[in-house]
Amino acid sequence: MRIMVWIRRRLGPLPFRFMLAWVILYYYLRRPLARRASRRYLKRIWPYHAGGAPGGMALLVMRHFWAFGRSLMDKVDVWSGLALDVRIPDADRARLDAAIRSGRGGLMLVSHHGNLEICSAMSHTRDDFHVTQLMHTRNAEKFNTLLAQATHRRPPEIVEVSEITPATAMRLARRIDAGGFVVIAADRVPVGESGRTRDLDFLGDAAPFPEGPFRLAALLRCPIYTLGCVRDGDHHRITFEPFDDTSTLRRRDRDAWCDAAMPRYVAWLTEQCRRHPLQWFNFFPFWHADDR
Repeated sequence: MRIMVWIRRRLGPLPFRFMLAWVILYYYLRRPLARRASRRYLKRIWPYHAGGAPGGMALLVMRHFWAFGRSLMDKVDVWSGLALDVRIPDADRARLDAAIRSGRGGLMLVSHHGNLEICSAMSHTRDDFHVTQLMHTRNAEKFNTLLAQATHRRPPEIVEVSEITPATAMRLARRIDAGGFVVIAADRVPVGESGRTRDLDFLGDAAPFPEGPFRLAALLRCPIYTLGCVRDGDHHRITFEPFDDTSTLRRRDRDAWCDAAMPRYVAWLTEQCRRHPLQWFNFFPFWHADDR
């Protein structure tokens, strides 16, 4: 990764794409688990996507890998301060501006779809937008640290936890009370870790989704939003929508709220995947049927 970052920053995009192609090809050939996971996901999602699967499933899986590699280049670019064509529809921009100006802060539910680092990098462009990323894995933190060392730019604030506890909620509540936003992915249980999950229908099969992000949302008693960023042709498009508000949620209603909120989040994720199927970057077994 250090070599790749150096090539992108020092030699430009064409040498980087050349090297990235070899890295992606190596990963594709040497990671059968990732290939199988990609193939199983694409077989589920592609019937919903207009145009069919041109070139066959093997080529489609390779395109999925390449989309992931291209997202890495975009991460390097945005943290290097390079100008990207990032567009926010007027309605989404108005909602984001209103949320920031309200001073209430909030929780942003995201996913492993698209490129959320571009959204986080927006915190560098305005002084009133403060983002804290909640992460369960050291790999993501290592990658952000690598980018910070290579680009000499401050990465977003990261809070790493192995599980979401009341103490974690109190720590994050202070950030929200100060008008900040907490970002958490709610679409995947960290690989190799346990936690409370709930089986929900996703693209026609049951899959485990973590309860932690929604328990946290109930504890924080704050506005909740969904945030997405996808590559759409030669530009990136950011979406920002209100999801709910737990400010007045009573303790006895938390379970019922989670029961209703989790399927709504899965419906949102499903729609994101249907619109841009190659940009959901999960390369591990996800559905229970994958284990059989």
